[in-house]
Amino acid sequence: MVGLMGGTFNPIHYGHLLMCESIREEFGLRKIVFIPARIPPHKTDREIIDPMDRLRMVELAIVDNPYFELSDIEIRRNGPSYTVDTLKEFRRIYGPEELFFITGADSLVQLHTWREYKQIFSLCKIIVARRPDTDDNLLNEYILKYKNDFGAEIFVSRHKAMDYSSTEIRERVKSGASIRYRTPAVVEAYIYKRGLYRSENVSV
Repeated sequence: MVGLMGGTFNPIHYGHLLMCESIREEFGLRKIVFIPARIPPHKTDREIIDPMDRLRMVELAIVDNPYFELSDIEIRRNGPSYTVDTLKEFRRIYGPEELFFITGADSLVQLHTWREYKQIFSLCKIIVARRPDTDDNLLNEYILKYKNDFGAEIFVSRHKAMDYSSTEIRERVKSGASIRYRTPAVVEAYIYKRGLYRSENVSV
């Protein structure tokens, strides 16, 4: 059983890492593959740095966990990073092995806006991670709808959501505030070494 964790990772932080480690143990996954997006279709902000920097930060953050793996499958693909395309590729790679797509509750309730979203349910099972602001009633409503309408297999993790935020990290870097203990030290060092999240290196 393989977990697939897609995201912008702009930057990756301890919330991502702790959530995935908890989910790996809870569901008995043999590994979790982190998949940084090249061009996230649903991101409307302009503070998305170069994909190779985001890829490198994920690589640094997970290097000491033998159950975590990095994929550049979306970084290498031109154009927007559509989840359905990624899942098709991983289905070819892993054949009949069970695939679990890990997503946040906020993303699940927006899943119907994703490209060819109905196909996602036939390509994998879904594990949902709650966020601090999760509306459980709304989440359960969508889970029931996806199950009844499309036969989706959706599981909600017991992991307690922690209030980490990539947005907050970016804002703290801009203001000169500390980001210590919000992201691994190696990622923090990379951000400062590369001068990331300053106004001159975000997308415009």
